[in-house]
Amino acid sequence: MDEKLAGKLRILADAAKYDASCASSGAPKRAAGRDGLGSTSNGICHAYTPDGRCVSLLKILLTNYCLYDCAYCINRRSSNVPRARFAVQEVVDLTIAFYKRNYIEGLFLSSGIVRDADHTMEQLLLVAKTLRREHGFEGYIHLKTIPEASPWLIEQAGLWADRLSINLELPTEASLRRLAPEKDAASIGRAMGRMRERIDEARAEGRRFSPAGQSTQLVVGADAASDETVLRKSASLYRDYDLRRIYYSGFSPIPDASRALPATAPPLRREHRLYQADWLMRNYAFGIDEVAEATDGGMLPLDIDPKLAWALKHRDRFPVDVNTAGREMLLRVPGLGTRAVERIVAARRHCRLRLDDVARVTASLRRARPFLIAADHRPVGLTDRADLRQRLAAPSKQLSLF
Repeated sequence: MDEKLAGKLRILADAAKYDASCASSGAPKRAAGRDGLGSTSNGICHAYTPDGRCVSLLKILLTNYCLYDCAYCINRRSSNVPRARFAVQEVVDLTIAFYKRNYIEGLFLSSGIVRDADHTMEQLLLVAKTLRREHGFEGYIHLKTIPEASPWLIEQAGLWADRLSINLELPTEASLRRLAPEKDAASIGRAMGRMRERIDEARAEGRRFSPAGQSTQLVVGADAASDETVLRKSASLYRDYDLRRIYYSGFSPIPDASRALPATAPPLRREHRLYQADWLMRNYAFGIDEVAEATDGGMLPLDIDPKLAWALKHRDRFPVDVNTAGREMLLRVPGLGTRAVERIVAARRHCRLRLDDVARVTASLRRARPFLIAADHRPVGLTDRADLRQRLAAPSKQLSLF
């Protein structure tokens, strides 16, 4: 790789790291300038498929030049950062070269807005179309789309990409107007709605159109929105647009930041708790009102997970009997995941389960034990234990100096 192209790759891979659509986005920061084993500075990140496989993606921006001046964005118009821009063919060549060397299994491509929304969307579309048609590339492609672009361009992108996404970024219209004045919540909603219609039509007709669905990202901590506000917005997005996934990205303080932004980043654990609450809504049949009940003053507790917080506020519904309780109630027991519940339901058809039997299907028996009745176990005084939360919270760990 020539030095000019390598320089572009360093800049545009680094600029893409703020998009949380890869699992590596929550990884600890590494020392600048180090490219050792496991480094993502070369633009390769790791994402996970629905069946649990880890795949490597080339994660880059087409360009970090941008006409927009979103206050929370390092690539905003007024930001004093090094700028670079790939040509369409350069992205195609990089993707093919990395794929042939078995570095990656797919491409994640986003971009700042240059010239106008249609021009930027056309460039993104051309990358995916060229990879598919001229090179027969069958790897995963995720394209970030521009809501203000022509609907025709976005629909064409869906013919070549596996997943499309539009970043909403902030959970309230007031925050968007204040921190991202060029963004319009209504136009984003319309674009998401059109995308859902095209995806639903293609599935019904057996055609290929963004087969991995659509997703979005919400920045956490850039405004004053509570966790409950963020999660209620997420619930409405899942309901209205059938999103496959919502990503939560903790706000990172940026150089020469606006005074409208907080001076410090939110706790990383806040982002983690939001993902856990989102998981409860998507996979554990929790309604948004139930998730909201797990909050304290609108914020999820940082010392315990949302399911445990909900259970502690509904002690009157526990303990539940593993041998008779319905699946929905078992899913609300802290420490029991969906697989554990399925195994419990299957096993109890043949015998009455003891506590040791439950221990065989979950590694979190310590958390589940106070909330369960088994053939040889019945907890005593659950509703009277004032120290139960402290006993079940994860113990604090002394950080190493090395």
